[in-house]
Amino acid sequence: MALKHLNLDRVWWLVSPGNPIKSHDHLADLSARLEQAEQISQHKHIEITGFEASLPTNYTAQTLKFLKRRYKGVHFVWLMGADNLVTFHTWQHWQDIFKTMPIAVFDRPGYHLKAMASPAAHKFKQFQINQFAAKRLATKPAPAWSYLTHKLSPLSSTQLRQAEKNLKS
Repeated sequence: MALKHLNLDRVWWLVSPGNPIKSHDHLADLSARLEQAEQISQHKHIEITGFEASLPTNYTAQTLKFLKRRYKGVHFVWLMGADNLVTFHTWQHWQDIFKTMPIAVFDRPGYHLKAMASPAAHKFKQFQINQFAAKRLATKPAPAWSYLTHKLSPLSSTQLRQAEKNLKS
């Protein structure tokens, strides 16, 4: 979906070493989550990586700044679900994320109204690009973002991991 609607060459699926604001008590180790992502993705233009574990931070703002410095001239777009936009204003340096690279927000079941009413959506409303113009999002200077509606799946990443775990049991 992201490849087509945003006219991207490829997607890097960054498997996080762990959300710094969530408990890691029940989080599978990084290698297991990388393997799960590989099994779920299976697309030649989606690259699964856990490189963030090698960085001196696990905060998104610093990771994105690292990518922009390391890969000068590459047009990045940060992809996230609408469920994350609802609480995005609680992320460390969330405004810097908007100012670092364009953002594509993908609709999630039950989150459209909450996401669009979120503090982040209001703060950056003037930089929102219509989803029908999102094919040009990657070449827009930040801040720029688009909210993309599509056929919705009710599964969260947690549910996908649980389903995979149940299959192996």
